[in-house]
Amino acid sequence: MDATSVMNSQMRLCTFKIFRNKFNEYTCDHCPNGVSLSRCSPRSYSVSSSRTVNDCIKNSSGFPSCQLNSKSNRAGISSCSATTYTGTFGDVDAASHTEEEKIGVLLLNLGGPDTLDDVQPFLYNLFADPDIIRLPRLFQFLQRPLAKLISTLRAPKSKEGYASIGGGSPLRKITDEQANALKLALEAKNKNVSVYVGMRYWYPFTEEAVDQIKRDKITKLVVLPLYPQYSISTTGSSLRILQNMFREDAYLSSLPVAIIRSWYQREGYVRSMADLIEKELQSFSEPDEVMIFFSAHGVPVSYVENAGDPYKDQMEDCIFLIMRELKARGINNDHTLAYQSRVGPVQWLKPYTDEVLVELGKKGVKNLLAVPVSFVSEHIETLEEIDMEYRELALESGIENWGRVPALNCNATFIDDLADAVTEALPLATAMSTGASEEADNDPIKYFVKLFFGSILAFALLLSPKMISAFKSNLL
Repeated sequence: MDATSVMNSQMRLCTFKIFRNKFNEYTCDHCPNGVSLSRCSPRSYSVSSSRTVNDCIKNSSGFPSCQLNSKSNRAGISSCSATTYTGTFGDVDAASHTEEEKIGVLLLNLGGPDTLDDVQPFLYNLFADPDIIRLPRLFQFLQRPLAKLISTLRAPKSKEGYASIGGGSPLRKITDEQANALKLALEAKNKNVSVYVGMRYWYPFTEEAVDQIKRDKITKLVVLPLYPQYSISTTGSSLRILQNMFREDAYLSSLPVAIIRSWYQREGYVRSMADLIEKELQSFSEPDEVMIFFSAHGVPVSYVENAGDPYKDQMEDCIFLIMRELKARGINNDHTLAYQSRVGPVQWLKPYTDEVLVELGKKGVKNLLAVPVSFVSEHIETLEEIDMEYRELALESGIENWGRVPALNCNATFIDDLADAVTEALPLATAMSTGASEEADNDPIKYFVKLFFGSILAFALLLSPKMISAFKSNLL
């Protein structure tokens, strides 16, 4: 096939306006920053579905939620093995069921740069997200300039990290493999479902996946974020994008949706994590003497204290459930939880992973098994941050024997449990209205006054010696 035929074939994959960029590449106006059409191709995996009946309840916000495989948590309170909110984004009546039902599953994940050249734009997309850097409303116009500054400062160091793990993130490849594995697991359960992958900050973007869902004329959708615990900075950010898209689109607003917001409580997830830990403990000469070290991705304290993020509570409950499963198997090792990957001059959830490793070394801990508990796929924070940076720090601090539990990736127990979660959520897809969008400030004088004085204050803060010092010490 000649080059022209290949390009024409690529163009047929994209339904948006096509044009040439300055690099003489054909691009589409949908793709952020205009990238080659060869990279604008949402993934879809075809598969099918059966139904089970679950009891629905109303949560405190008035949205329908469900209890799937209800059991007791550490406080003895009945809890769901997956928190699921269901319905359509908007007030349009549900789609007609006279046509053949076409079910879709949308897997949501963070995304990661495929090459070293992608690192800076990926970081820009990350820090331009108002759920990652939460600015006061007065300063929100600085979101993109600040994202540009931080991504530019962090890119060189981040490139070194990605170079050390092969020159790019494996997250897209692994997520595609998880989607295919989920397809096969659902197929084995006689379920006819199409599985889509949508990334928040890199290709294939969530918007691309949703466009493909529309083209496939899906009539019922299950949204499954690949984050076990809910946080406004992960699941919340992706759902905010979905809500905006669904609210503004007539077809999407009539699409029944079931959203599995968190699933760390599911027995399959807990069991699969315990299986991996139990297996890795056997690699030590004295398994009973090993400290089990759970390392979770951190979030700023303000998310929890000011915004009501349930992430910290869910993480602690998750660790309790995993350790309870291990104790039921006769494994009674000591354990601890710490948080990694903090960025910037603000306080993040404590204790910090690096500080705890040093403290454990001082206390005489010699055997340590690191468990990346908030990650279900290998990526930069497991392969470089934990395997290289934290391992080196641990050995320097006096820990003699280091081990690390692999991420779940396509673990059979894990994937099968996700398939069960999808099956349980399907009958719960029903109408759900999104909250009203924030009221716009329609007073132009008031707006420009805020803009003017906000700009002066913001740039004064950004250019202050204290802020510059903070950026140098925390971002570089």
